[in-house]
Amino acid sequence: MATPAKNTVCLWYDHGAEEAARFYADTFPDSDVGAVLHAPGDYPSGKAGDALTVEFTVMGIPCLGINGGNAFTHSEAFSFQVATTDQAETDRYWNAIVGNGGEEGQCGWCKDKWGLSWQITPVVLTEAIAHPDPAVAKRAFDAMMQMKKIDVAAIEAALRG
Repeated sequence: MATPAKNTVCLWYDHGAEEAARFYADTFPDSDVGAVLHAPGDYPSGKAGDALTVEFTVMGIPCLGINGGNAFTHSEAFSFQVATTDQAETDRYWNAIVGNGGEEGQCGWCKDKWGLSWQITPVVLTEAIAHPDPAVAKRAFDAMMQMKKIDVAAIEAALRG
């Protein structure tokens, strides 16, 4: 058995941890699915033999998904932030998440079909908001506030004024 990571993000799912892990592994680089542990007996939200926990990695981050039932739900208090290099990469991740039963949010935020929040954030946006000229940073920020999926060309236009 492999030595577990010292620090792992633990994510509670109603019942879709394995499906979610496989979706993440298929969608994001440096992602995979590891051990799937099956319940040795019945438990409040499942039966013996059901997938109980799933070890997986999302873009190099070790995670553990637990099929714990509907006692807890995901919230925006936790999200994966994915830094993208261009519009094509932004579109690819956004469309994968939203197009697989997820939903759009504002300012580059979206949720996958399991309710987990994602921030699909082009690097140009992060750099624009940190611009040393407050007027330039505000233009980029104001442009972002009007968006759902981030439009790289519109952020670049805001930078130029």
